[in-house]
Amino acid sequence: MNRIFLYSFTEMALYIHKLLENAITNTVLLQITELAIIGVTLLISLVILCFFLGWMERRVAAFMEIRLGPNRVGPQGTLQIVADTVKLLFKEGLTPNKSDKFLFNLAPFIVVTASMLAIAPLAFAKNFSIYDINIGVLYVSSVSSLSVLGILMAGWSSYNKYSLLGAMRSGAQIVSYELSVGLSLIAIVVLSGNVSLGEIINSQQNGWWIFKGHIPAIIAFVIFIIASTAEINRAPFDLAEADQELTGGYNTEYSGMKFAMFLLAEYINLFIVSAMAATLFLGGWMPFHIGDWESFNKIMDYIPSSIWFMGKTFIIIFIIMWFRWTFPRLRIDQLLNLEWKYLLPISMVNIIIVTLIAIMGWHF
Repeated sequence: MNRIFLYSFTEMALYIHKLLENAITNTVLLQITELAIIGVTLLISLVILCFFLGWMERRVAAFMEIRLGPNRVGPQGTLQIVADTVKLLFKEGLTPNKSDKFLFNLAPFIVVTASMLAIAPLAFAKNFSIYDINIGVLYVSSVSSLSVLGILMAGWSSYNKYSLLGAMRSGAQIVSYELSVGLSLIAIVVLSGNVSLGEIINSQQNGWWIFKGHIPAIIAFVIFIIASTAEINRAPFDLAEADQELTGGYNTEYSGMKFAMFLLAEYINLFIVSAMAATLFLGGWMPFHIGDWESFNKIMDYIPSSIWFMGKTFIIIFIIMWFRWTFPRLRIDQLLNLEWKYLLPISMVNIIIVTLIAIMGWHF
């Protein structure tokens, strides 16, 4: 890593820490203040990110369908999502009379909280993550799975048959596709020999796993993208919210800010899935290097690590959005057949091949 020059946020974090340390002498209070600053900063950043993703989704949709998209509110429609947010803020939050009011109000908080917790170990740049836990892959897989509890709560507590059907569909879908997602993650864990996201990124210094892991790594990447799209309930796997069949699915009875929280969680999950794919398969913040091309590699090293990470992440986000406006929605039987008859068997065979490659040391 000596020859790699990358911009780092370490000095900025240390500077802020020293300022707070000089102002606050109590150690416990200092830690609480720093955690509060991290939480508020993360929340504001995620809201801004979701604003951008909402605008990006509409522009991508317009591009795919050869139309203009939002172009009235703000330059190039950039403030359209802000106008929609203001509209949701002023909408009355209705609660059905026969619903389980406690669970009905709790569900959106669980969905958003699970999504926000999953961001913690992601490395947004060199030496820049909220919490670089040594079991990052397992942590993200576990915490992100909790969102299904909120979806099931929302469907059951709404006292609406369409909401319940949507929640049950979502539960079956997430439980099914988690298997393929998990096996795709295990493929990179086997190749890198580590479950820490930071160590997995470091293992790609001499090449991203999608290149040096041969064809099995590419297969794992493709399966991960497909299965993750299904796991976050995005089209063409949006059976849980099928408007033509279920009038909105598990969030049919939600309005106002509670509905906005489900929308926020969807975009956060989209970012997490794309960031995980970029981290595991495309080197995360690691620059693109080609063998012994020293001049080329040095040029790549001068591009900030945060730009590398966000660039890779948004390319994958674009691909997932591309899916939405290209493929028609699957039926529930087609969706489950795709997982149990195709993706899961391919993933199981692929993991055996990946293990063989790792044991024999055939990867680059």
